[in-house]
Amino acid sequence: MVTNSCESDITSLNEDPKHPTVVPSGLLVASAQQELASQLLTSNVNNNISRFFTQQWAQTTYIDESNYDMVTRPIPRNHYNRMMASSSAIIHSPGVLSALRDAKQFLQNESISSITKSNNEAIIELISVYAWANLVDTYGDIPYFGALQAAPGNENNASEIPYDDAKTIYLDLIKRIDIANAMINTTESGYSNDLYYGGNMSKWKKMANSLKFRLAVTLSDVEPALAKTYAEAAYTNGLFIDKEDNFGLSAFPSGLFANPVYQDVVQSGRNDFIPSDVLVDYMNSTSDPRRGRWFTKIGGQFVGGAYGSSNSYAAYSHMTSSKSGDAGEDGYMLITPNAQGYLLDYTEITFLRAEAAARGFSVGGTPATLYAQAITASMVEYGFTPTTAASFIAANPYNAANWKQSIGFQAWVAMFNKGFQAWNFARRLDYPVFVNPADSTVDDVPVRMKYSDQEYLLNKNNVTAAAQKIGGDEVTTKIFWDIN
Repeated sequence: MVTNSCESDITSLNEDPKHPTVVPSGLLVASAQQELASQLLTSNVNNNISRFFTQQWAQTTYIDESNYDMVTRPIPRNHYNRMMASSSAIIHSPGVLSALRDAKQFLQNESISSITKSNNEAIIELISVYAWANLVDTYGDIPYFGALQAAPGNENNASEIPYDDAKTIYLDLIKRIDIANAMINTTESGYSNDLYYGGNMSKWKKMANSLKFRLAVTLSDVEPALAKTYAEAAYTNGLFIDKEDNFGLSAFPSGLFANPVYQDVVQSGRNDFIPSDVLVDYMNSTSDPRRGRWFTKIGGQFVGGAYGSSNSYAAYSHMTSSKSGDAGEDGYMLITPNAQGYLLDYTEITFLRAEAAARGFSVGGTPATLYAQAITASMVEYGFTPTTAASFIAANPYNAANWKQSIGFQAWVAMFNKGFQAWNFARRLDYPVFVNPADSTVDDVPVRMKYSDQEYLLNKNNVTAAAQKIGGDEVTTKIFWDIN
C-alpha cells in the first residue's frame, strides 16, 4: 500500500527530503529491473511461493509454505511492498513501481534528445504495466489510479488510497501499452544501462506487443470480443519470434545479482527444495526428456516428493545444477549463478498463441501447429534438438477435443521455475487440477493471494471495502478473469 510510512522510505534516495537530489533516471530503471527479476524469480519463501501454488516444487523439512501458510512469514505483504513501494525491510531500495515513478519524473529534466527521452519513457511505462498486471493477477482489485502520487520529497499524499476495479485496471493497462508502443522510435536507442534489452527499441516494441497479447488472452473468458481484437492486433504488430526476443535476463550477473534460485537453493545452504510428485509423476507418464535437464535421479529413477509432506529428502530427486540429458547435447544448468531469468518469453507467447487459436483468434497458425511450436520452443530452450521435440510431440499430440487440457498441462510443464507464469495458465485453463494438501492451512489451493496485512493497519476502510467487493479476502476468491 502506498501510504505515508511506505512513501517516506523513498526519501532514502535523497540527502534532503525537501530538496531531493536528482537521480539519473537510468539508474532507477535498472534498479527496478533488478528488483522485478529478483522478486518474480526468487524461490525465497519469505517473498514468493508461486511455485507452490502450481505444485511444481515441494519442501521436505520446512513445509509451511507448501501447505499454504502465508501468515507466519508475511508473504502477501512482502510481495506487495517489493512490487509497489519500498518497505522498511528493504533498506534504501524502492519498490519496482515507486522507482519507476521517480525515474519518469527525473527523466523529464534530463538533457537528451527528444527521441531518446520518448524511448526511455516508453521503457518505463512498459515495465510499469508489467508490474501492475502482476499485482492484479495476484490480488485482484488494488489501489491503482490514486496510487504512487507522491513525488520524491513530497510527503503530502493522502494516507488512504481507494482500491480500483481489477478489470478496469487491466483495460487501462492495455491502453498504456498502446501509448508506450507509439512512443517508440527505433532510429535511436533507449537507456544504455537497460538490463533487459540494452536500449534496443526494436526489442521493446516486440515486448510491448507480446505483453499486450498476454493481457488480451488473459481476458478471453470475461471479454471474448475485446480479447480477440486486442490479441489479433498485437499479433499483427509483431510478437516474439525466438528466444532472442525474451523479456528478462539471458544470464544473471554474478555476486549480489546472481540468479536468485541459485542464491536461495545453493548459496543459502538449503537443501529441502525438491520437485513435487505432482510434476514428476506427470512428466514420467509422458517420458519427458526435460527431466534430465532439471532433476537428478534417485536409484535410476525420477521420483518427486509427496506434495505437502515432510518425508525424507533422500528419497527424492532434486533440482540439478549439472549437465545431463541427451548424450551430445549441452545441458541447461538450472541453478547456477548465471542462469537465465525471463519474465515473458517466446515459449510462453507461443503457448498463448496456441490457446488463442483454439479460442478462434487469427494468430498465424492452427492450435495443433502452435502447440507443437510451443513445446519445441521449450525443448530448445533447455538444450534439446527439434528432432527430440518432434518425437515427444508425436507421443503426446494435441487433443482438439480437450484443448485446455493439452495446452494447460504442457504450458504448466514448460513454465517450470517460472511460478507466476505457470499459475496464470493453470488458473485460466483449469489444468492441471491440483489437490489441496492434507495439512493445508487454507480451504483449497490458492487462486489468489490475500491482501497485505499492513493494508488493514494503514488503509483499513479501503481494503475492507475491496475485500467485500471481490467476494472476500480469501485465497479461494477468484481473480476477475478466472471465471470457470
